[in-house]
Amino acid sequence: MAGKHFISIVIPALNEEASVGDVIAKCLHYGDEIIVMDGHSDDRTKEVAEGLGAKVITDCGKGKGAAIRESVSHVKGDIIVFIDADGSHDPADIPKLIEPIIKGEADHVSGSRLIGGSSELHGGFDEFFRLAGSAFITACINWRLHVRLSDSQNGFRAIKTDIIKQLDLREDITTIEQEMIIKTIRKGFRLTEVPSHEYKRKAGSSKVVLRSVWFRYGYCLVKNLL
Repeated sequence: MAGKHFISIVIPALNEEASVGDVIAKCLHYGDEIIVMDGHSDDRTKEVAEGLGAKVITDCGKGKGAAIRESVSHVKGDIIVFIDADGSHDPADIPKLIEPIIKGEADHVSGSRLIGGSSELHGGFDEFFRLAGSAFITACINWRLHVRLSDSQNGFRAIKTDIIKQLDLREDITTIEQEMIIKTIRKGFRLTEVPSHEYKRKAGSSKVVLRSVWFRYGYCLVKNLL
């Protein structure tokens, strides 16, 4: 729905029946196809998504990163938008994400919560550690690659399909966000940011348990920056 471009919207989801329907309904205005990558949900995520016309693919179950990697072989579009299923991203921001690509100014556009604000990254120790960790990783990327990014961890982004196929992504979990950014820059593709506000998830709790994955973030960072 962007002139000559075909927009594929990919929504990784795991037990998000309370929010995925609202996300899909709002995305319908901005995409030509909607694909939900279902991580073996044991609630009604699949039924809700299919009821709204989304194509549902049960992924390998290894995590969000693996779902994103797998989705690339299923999309029909020349631009892919990745958006979370928990309602924390505003689909109305999709035109802002794809505009630099459509104008030929970027290959990969990331939504920035540091510019757009966040209703999630404050209030408690978990949020504090998320914010501190994200800021540290972003600072390392900026220092090593000589760029000036504000947010390296947001899952809301748009990228050319032919570009993501060249990134050789390997991460199985949410570390794929920073991997996508680092490899985009290192391979000489054009990356830019646009402001995007992060809202509180509509229901349930985050599937990311920091104490279980923090080491993977560090390993991914070092591996891809060296």
